[in-house]
Amino acid sequence: MAEVSNHFLEVKKIDSFYSQIQALEGVDLYIDKGEIVTLIGSNGAGKSTTLKSISGQVRPKNGSIIFDGQEISKFQAHKTALLGIAQVPEGRRIFPRLTVRENLQIGAFSVKDKHVIAERMERVFNYFPRLKERLNQKGGTMSGGEQQMLAIGRALMMKPKLLMLDEPSMGLAPIIVEQIFDIIKEMNEEGMTILLVEQNAYQALQIADRGYVIQTGQIVLDGNGDELMKNEQVRAAYLA
Repeated sequence: MAEVSNHFLEVKKIDSFYSQIQALEGVDLYIDKGEIVTLIGSNGAGKSTTLKSISGQVRPKNGSIIFDGQEISKFQAHKTALLGIAQVPEGRRIFPRLTVRENLQIGAFSVKDKHVIAERMERVFNYFPRLKERLNQKGGTMSGGEQQMLAIGRALMMKPKLLMLDEPSMGLAPIIVEQIFDIIKEMNEEGMTILLVEQNAYQALQIADRGYVIQTGQIVLDGNGDELMKNEQVRAAYLA
């Protein structure tokens, strides 16, 4: 019998491994259309593995992942991308020897119509006008903040239904972090569904509708953003 879900994305009791090492145990979470949901936790807690399990980079050994009514836990990454799941990886991972234009074009790998690619690029420039100014500059010569903008822009070129962001504030100056989170909030207000992984729990919970706390591969707490901000355990571990 096929799995069903009332949610846009639902992760049901997944176990994920790297070789013989278990990284996730019985992880449950869901996202409804139009939400920002954040996943917070310390280094090595399983945040990135959760995103990789959803996107198809890591295949869960047990459990199910249902996206937009379809079971996807056995899908490879290119197939989940075509379904509308875009991931901005930790550390940005742009192509440093390619120009901004070329990096963005790679994000639209499945699109053949040049007019559609141009329209999507203009949409990216609406969020990140600095990228338009740097269009012919090699990605590796840009600042960390500009590279993060490029990584997000590349994901947006897919016109995703679900945007997953892995540590978008990592290594950035506080003023740039504020700008990035303002843009994430703006994208959400325009209808984008977002799953946000962050060590910067304060920033993440400020903009999230709901959140989950993950420790050693297990979800230990969940609630809306305000509830988690006020939770003593969360405050002591992540907001001190």
